[in-house]
Amino acid sequence: MTETTPGWLTTDELEMTRARMPILYVEAVPVRVDDSGEVTSVGLLLRIGPDGTVSRTLVSGRVLHHERVRDALLRHLEKDLGPVALPRVLASLQPFTVAEYFPTHGVTPYHDPRQHAVSLAYVVPVTGDCRPRQDALDLVWFDPREALSEAVQSEMPGGHGVLLKQALAHVGCVI
Repeated sequence: MTETTPGWLTTDELEMTRARMPILYVEAVPVRVDDSGEVTSVGLLLRIGPDGTVSRTLVSGRVLHHERVRDALLRHLEKDLGPVALPRVLASLQPFTVAEYFPTHGVTPYHDPRQHAVSLAYVVPVTGDCRPRQDALDLVWFDPREALSEAVQSEMPGGHGVLLKQALAHVGCVI
């Protein structure tokens, strides 16, 4: 099926672009917070990769041509968590970090064999009912301590475990 929405590249165009220039992404760490704003749980998506491996990952996706970063972030949150997740994107869109993904291992902690990508990363509280959509199998909520455990971290490829640690440190959940 051909995507007709302006801003989308065909598969061939995307592959050619990925080979020539960095692609801008947004990534979100969905969290639940208590009344005082403290993070009580972290949502991680369960996905099956093209090679059949099962992994845990964050909400992530490309920013389209002529799309605001805020709109891209909301679009990917809805796509991955469902239309009633009720994300609360902050008024200031300053990311907690900028993750640089390289096709070569070891340049940064982040790796994407397909491309050089630059990702703006956010912690986003969600208050609604989250039901994964698209290619996610499930969304599992972890206590921050569990999310930082070796078992969960080992299930997060490409540097997403590092990004999760940075996100939780950013919101004061260093354990």
